[in-house]
Amino acid sequence: MRSKLLSATLLALGVSVSAVKAETLRYAHFMPAQSWQNEKMFMDWAKAVNEASDGELDVKIFPAQTLGKAPAGYDNAKNGVADIAWTVQGYTAGRFPLSQIMELPGLFKKAEVGSCAFQKLYDSGALDEEYKDTHVLFVHTHGPGQLHMGQKPVKTLADLKGMKLRRPTAVIGTLLDELGAEPVGLPAPAIYENLERGVIDGYMITWESVVAFRLAELTKYHTDFGFYSLAFVTTMNKRKYDALSEKAKAAIDANSGMKWSLVAGKGYDEADAAAIEELKSNSETYEIPEAELAEWQAAADRAKEIYLTELDSKGLPGTETYGKIQGYVEECRSELN
Repeated sequence: MRSKLLSATLLALGVSVSAVKAETLRYAHFMPAQSWQNEKMFMDWAKAVNEASDGELDVKIFPAQTLGKAPAGYDNAKNGVADIAWTVQGYTAGRFPLSQIMELPGLFKKAEVGSCAFQKLYDSGALDEEYKDTHVLFVHTHGPGQLHMGQKPVKTLADLKGMKLRRPTAVIGTLLDELGAEPVGLPAPAIYENLERGVIDGYMITWESVVAFRLAELTKYHTDFGFYSLAFVTTMNKRKYDALSEKAKAAIDANSGMKWSLVAGKGYDEADAAAIEELKSNSETYEIPEAELAEWQAAADRAKEIYLTELDSKGLPGTETYGKIQGYVEECRSELN
């Protein structure tokens, strides 16, 4: 009776009952507020969900680690610190071993293709055990990560020896080890400070992230490396999702899966292309010498074999999953052309 009375009163005052009942979802990520990701991936997603739920869901975006540090992203969604979080699986080493196969060299050159393949892998059920603690909305990858240097250019393999380079994940750390560098584990938001202080000589990241994190201010040289890509997940607190109304769940479900995986992948490809043009004007870019390319590739192949062998030895289907991903990549290339 009290509820009906309140509703009648609100309607008499011209206040929407649905607006009063709107459920707020806190969506946390670590990109800057001015980044393309914040606008095209997070804010656009929030708008789409709000519209699909007829205003029942109100998504509040928390950028730039304002609702938890980047490495804690998955746990923050799991534990309800955030209702939804976007993060890098490799920031918690060893937790998503099959997902991190997406990081291995040579699988794809476009983020849209990699994202499509990763989403197909997730949809197949092969990764269910890795994400059992949360409600996954979508997965994706970025484009090839490159090598960026502060003061010392890397033109040849010999130039890498002893260089302290930021690696995003342990899998990429193995690649840098094989190339003769000294990997230093850092999340992306920590690169600027550590490069400025001289803790690292350079870093591995995408072209677009050099711009997004203002790293061009400290970066003079780039080496077109492109031997890895990162895996990402956007995931939701299970209890929060389960408590939603059927209409709200339907709005979330309609904005999950391949649709938004491809939005993310295509966005990364477009942002990389724009960043390359911007960086050309105020820094130097080097290609790996043709005579050395086989050595770089051999190091990448060793890193791949080390990782897959490690997974297989633990009883995980590493080599099998890698083969599945290769198949999905081919499917996606055909579908997206």
